[in-house]
Amino acid sequence: MSNRLNVKPNDLSAFWMPFTANRQFKQAPRMLVAAKDMHYTADDGRRILDGTAGLWCVNAGHCRPRITEAIQKQVAELDYAPAFQMGHPIVFEFANRLVDMAPAGLEHVFFTNSGSESVETALKIALAYHRARGDGARFRLIGRERGYHGVNFGGISVGGIVANRKMFGTLLTGVDHLPHTHLPGRNAFTRGEPEHGAELADELERIVALHDASTVAAVIVEPVAGSTGVLIPPKGYLKRLREICDKHGILLIFDEVITGFGRLGAPFAADYFDVVPDIMTTAKGVTNGVIPMGAVLVKKEIHDAFMNGPEHLIEFFHGYTYSGNPIASAAGLATLETYKEEGLLTRGAELAPYWEEALHSLKDAPHVIDIRNIGLVGAIELEPIAGQPTRRAFSAFLKAFEKGVLIRTTGDIIALSPPLIVEKSHIDMIVDCLKGVLDEIE
Repeated sequence: MSNRLNVKPNDLSAFWMPFTANRQFKQAPRMLVAAKDMHYTADDGRRILDGTAGLWCVNAGHCRPRITEAIQKQVAELDYAPAFQMGHPIVFEFANRLVDMAPAGLEHVFFTNSGSESVETALKIALAYHRARGDGARFRLIGRERGYHGVNFGGISVGGIVANRKMFGTLLTGVDHLPHTHLPGRNAFTRGEPEHGAELADELERIVALHDASTVAAVIVEPVAGSTGVLIPPKGYLKRLREICDKHGILLIFDEVITGFGRLGAPFAADYFDVVPDIMTTAKGVTNGVIPMGAVLVKKEIHDAFMNGPEHLIEFFHGYTYSGNPIASAAGLATLETYKEEGLLTRGAELAPYWEEALHSLKDAPHVIDIRNIGLVGAIELEPIAGQPTRRAFSAFLKAFEKGVLIRTTGDIIALSPPLIVEKSHIDMIVDCLKGVLDEIE
């Protein structure tokens, strides 16, 4: 390890950190300086077990040789190529590989640089698709309460997390929201998909009746809402949304930035729930989190609706400087190869029963009011401290880091999503750590 990485920066003020309590962090920094497989290394030399796959993204574990080597080779061969009116072979190969593994019908890929950009792209495709078909009156977008779709204006407009919305004005117009599906009174401590709540999908019929179907372009949901605390869809809920969208000619968008690439024990949540959307957003695991990249997959009929008019004209006025970047494409190909060679896209299904039992062993631990799990995702919801929301979970985060385990918190919920290479011994370490943490915190 480079000696440089062992030295704390002498001034932390310049970097305004994202989604961070900046003042608290800079008083007691938590620095990570290296990583390998299931562990980070902190600047004090301690190994930190990664219970969150970074930020839901390092699905294959850290510093995997095939991915590292692919990046090193690519950066020395072709570092950058413009994606506007030009191409390079590796991005076409990567797009083909993604289509090959995607749910049937999703046959075209538009590359972005993040989940937020993937969502913006998907929303713009949905609106432009209806206009390309001569149905431009469809301008409304329907999201869901407690949904997270990134941090750009379209994403926070269709998203439903109050703190992400309240500071930024009127946002997009013509947006409505379905109710969330979190029903703790009926579904607390459910293992897997909850029994109750599928009828909440019928709220889409009410919204459509209010606005008229002729004005609604698309519905966007996370199959499993991750960043808001692992909210798992009730049995039959997503199928019902698909039926209602089909009935009214509305596009269904799945935000699979978190659930994509094996998180549920299947390549995509669309596979797990047997519901194919019209548009699917991805990012994070598409390159194992190593290089920023996102990908939006669309059905053939959506893509083909744009392929009209003179052939020399641009069909869709949208894109990014780094769409399909050569180095990101190389990382993506190597990531898919790693997933395939090691069976990681389905490994979560094998470990899910053990994961479920381990998490639910915390049911009687102090402060725990609910536990949720699906695939290799879990949530432990804590009773908030009166008048101090989020403090209890944040204390658990700090204490777990002290004990050598990285967890993620959102509100007063501990969210867990380890790399897909996790072993049963790692699961035991995470749960044993949390038992100790929950016994110690206020």
